[in-house]
Amino acid sequence: RSYEAVSETSSFSTSAEGKVIAIPDIAQFSFSVITQGGVSLQDTQSENTNKANAAISFVKSKGIDTKDIATQGYSVEPRYQYYNCDREDTVCPPYEIVGYTITQSVLVKVRDFANIGDLLSGVVQNGANTVSQLNFTVEDPLMLQNQAREKAITIARAKAKSIAKAGGFRLGKL
Repeated sequence: RSYEAVSETSSFSTSAEGKVIAIPDIAQFSFSVITQGGVSLQDTQSENTNKANAAISFVKSKGIDTKDIATQGYSVEPRYQYYNCDREDTVCPPYEIVGYTITQSVLVKVRDFANIGDLLSGVVQNGANTVSQLNFTVEDPLMLQNQAREKAITIARAKAKSIAKAGGFRLGKL
């Protein structure tokens, strides 16, 4: 933050940085259910949904609130059969779809850090194929940013007062 002091003919500015330290209050991780199936997309979707729902039910059974569980992504990708046609006199058939791969990813916020280990292993035991992106963070960073700004302004104001006093200036507005 900058703080300016102005005299009749001159001006100057100061700046400062404010820092705050916070202890993380939430952990987040994501898990995915990856299902490879045949050409029946509906069957593959049903299998994927059942596995994802089982993992989500497990997470809820561990005390995670519904508002802390969110679908992060859902994708359907075809799998193709390619043919190797090395001879020039051979007509190569076009590639064809032989099945689908569905990936559903879910983000989970954890407020009780004692449950993290059980949750990570439990979602795999209940249908998830992958677990990733475990990180610890602060749920309300804006509050911390405001505290840091207040510190920065206080420091910049003190610098400006000192400089203004030494230079015989009158302090202006922030």
